[in-house]
Amino acid sequence: MGAYILRRLLLIIPTLFGIMVVNFTLTQFVPGGPIEQIIANLEGQGDVFESIAGGGSEVIDGGGDSQYEGARGLPPEFIEELRIEFGFDKPAYVRFFDMLWNYVRFDFGESYFRSVTVVDLVIEKMPVSISLGLWSTVLAYLVSIPLGIRKAIKDGSSFDTWTSGVLIAAYAIPGFLFAIMLLVLFAGGTYYQWFPLRGLTSDNWSDLSLVGKVLDYFWHLCLPLAASMISAFTFSTLLTKNSFLDEISKQYVVTARSKGLSEGRVLYGHVFRNAMLIVIAGFPAAFIGIFFGGSLIIETIFSLDGLGRLGFEAAVARDYPVIFGTLFAFGLIGLLVGILSDLMYVFVDPRIDFEKRET
Repeated sequence: MGAYILRRLLLIIPTLFGIMVVNFTLTQFVPGGPIEQIIANLEGQGDVFESIAGGGSEVIDGGGDSQYEGARGLPPEFIEELRIEFGFDKPAYVRFFDMLWNYVRFDFGESYFRSVTVVDLVIEKMPVSISLGLWSTVLAYLVSIPLGIRKAIKDGSSFDTWTSGVLIAAYAIPGFLFAIMLLVLFAGGTYYQWFPLRGLTSDNWSDLSLVGKVLDYFWHLCLPLAASMISAFTFSTLLTKNSFLDEISKQYVVTARSKGLSEGRVLYGHVFRNAMLIVIAGFPAAFIGIFFGGSLIIETIFSLDGLGRLGFEAAVARDYPVIFGTLFAFGLIGLLVGILSDLMYVFVDPRIDFEKRET
């Protein structure tokens, strides 16, 4: 297993390199850049999208090597100082390898527009995204595993039928639409004001006791969690049910029952570990999926300042250090979680040997 993990760790290097090459190359062809963004702000055009849409600048290189026709009223010396400050006076390949060398030393640079390091920005926004990703995954598993087991035991019954209908309906509802519905119903929209409208904590959070802080924190999380976990909950439930049905039909279950073991002993003493292998071992990947996917819309609707909004705002502002720094960090996290998922498989079922499977 040690050799397998070492190979996977070594594969992270070329994989990350490929990710960064592709995304850096794409940005060179995307209209607009940080200098165009600054020009658009100075001219009162809002952002680079409005500037380009209005014909204010003819962009040749998204990385900054552009003809700034919209900057005719600005001194050329000012534009040149901006290019030097952002490093756009260097060729693209030089900027790319300089960036990689800094990343190897875990120097992710500083935001172009916030005068804050990328690391500090990510640390500041991380609690919101971790809260949504972690608790959504935990709650989805706590509900979906017992429900999936019950559906497998009652397969074909009326309970299985109506719960499947509910799950299909829940899966069909887009997360953002469900989030808006929750706000309208329970956050002071049209009906009830049971939950707060925005934020992760109340204004007086620092004055609350420890118990009060915990309760206030989960009170604010109730609606965002419900909106973000709906799809994951549905998928996990059906996966659990199908895994149990597949195991229940195997010969060792028939043998265990023929020996007079109780149904509970058969299900939870023999079937559970085998059926839950794919479900439990997939927990890290499920967390990353919720952590990365759909967070922007949920954070925007519930006014939560997390990594989703940070990434979107950085893309709009062409804040390249934030874009590439977070991309590198998240790519590294995703690859490490892939290795962790494999380790979870071995932990749940020690009979699995990835080294033998590769030979």
